[in-house]
Amino acid sequence: MSLLVIGLSHHTAPLSVLEALSERPDRAEAIAASVLGSATATEAVVLSTCNRLEVYASVPAFHPAVAAIGEALALAAGIEEPEGARPVAELPPGDPADALAARAEALADHLYVRYDDAAVAHAFTVACGLDSMAVGESQILGQMRDSLAGAQGRGQAGESLNALFQGALRVGKRAHTETDIDQHSVSLVQIALEEASAVLGPLHGAPTAVVGAGGMSGLAAATARRQGVDPLAIVNRTPERAERLATSTSGVARAWAELPDVLAESDLVITCTGAVGHVITAEMLEESAARRDGRPQVVVDLALPRDVEPVDSWVRPVRGVTLIDLQALGLLLEGRADTTQVVRVRELVTGEVADYLTRRMEKSVAPTVAALRARAAALVATEMDRLDQRLPELDETTRAEVGLAVHRIVEKLLHTPTMRVKEFAMEGSGDDYAAALRELFDLEPKDVANVSTPPKRAQP
Repeated sequence: MSLLVIGLSHHTAPLSVLEALSERPDRAEAIAASVLGSATATEAVVLSTCNRLEVYASVPAFHPAVAAIGEALALAAGIEEPEGARPVAELPPGDPADALAARAEALADHLYVRYDDAAVAHAFTVACGLDSMAVGESQILGQMRDSLAGAQGRGQAGESLNALFQGALRVGKRAHTETDIDQHSVSLVQIALEEASAVLGPLHGAPTAVVGAGGMSGLAAATARRQGVDPLAIVNRTPERAERLATSTSGVARAWAELPDVLAESDLVITCTGAVGHVITAEMLEESAARRDGRPQVVVDLALPRDVEPVDSWVRPVRGVTLIDLQALGLLLEGRADTTQVVRVRELVTGEVADYLTRRMEKSVAPTVAALRARAAALVATEMDRLDQRLPELDETTRAEVGLAVHRIVEKLLHTPTMRVKEFAMEGSGDDYAAALRELFDLEPKDVANVSTPPKRAQP
């Protein structure tokens, strides 16, 4: 089995494409189920955040899996299968771009593919926050942990992806404890507030509203409050959640029905609700602007799908309103990370990837080595039984000496092939050498499988 990652992120896709893939709350489960249902992968974990959607899979063959994952992503984005298209399982091996183009032409230009060693390096890089919009952010660690846990709970992830994700999470933690990458990263909220102050002037005393009461909304409210915004209104569909966030940030909870009034009263509006559909339309902003009499207003949309109707769909510009969305924030964040810390983390990732691949190579040949030694031990036991039958009068001391001598001979015979298979594994050719050992010593596949499969736990 090999590792495969196919996905798209803010690096490769515009916000509109990411938005189309984020509108189904059950998208991760559905995509993984689709991939596994195609029988082209044995495990699948989907990492879905505001700025990326990636499918991690353990696959027996590259091309069929690429086609199946491409199809699953296309369906998730609402791209219908072309009429007369053949099922993925029936597609012959070929150029993966052809398979993708047949079902996901609108996505093909935005997808990236990472296979085997490159897939490991990508997972570790993502976990360290090096591939994030806000380079060095640590929120991705929790998102990767939740994605793995969800897939395990649904029976969609096994030993291969668990090892990959656990390794990535460990490396991500090292990046944040052994370097200063997180102290030098600039968050989406911080850069948004910088842009807002460029339009509005100092934010101290600026009337501000936060729409939503989730984790990102809480971060936005706390960060804005530290900059002295006042008053701070919290608007959420669930009054209890609005009250909790308002209490923790010394703000005031407002009813959802009051949103039009809150918009008119606020110089700065930050929204991140996670709702499907726009909660703030161009018409609402026009009505608010009319009541504000042209005073400048900044609206920051941190949500995906977007909370605010995008500017390109407005009938006309709204006087005094500046809209900042994730696409704009991504452009502003480019080049903001501390170069020295990024280099340190990249060096850490490089070393960890090399160690991971070495361990994986050694583990791949371990079942063959164990099966070989088990076969040798069985042969020794058989020959000692024959000796007992032929020489029943043999005393225990002599029998033990004979057994020890036979054991030493077998160990010396096995030492060189055992060491060489481990050496070849680290050089990348261990699988071929292990296969040769299986042929030379007539090791049955079931013998190798028996030592590579952990025993099932007894049921309580």
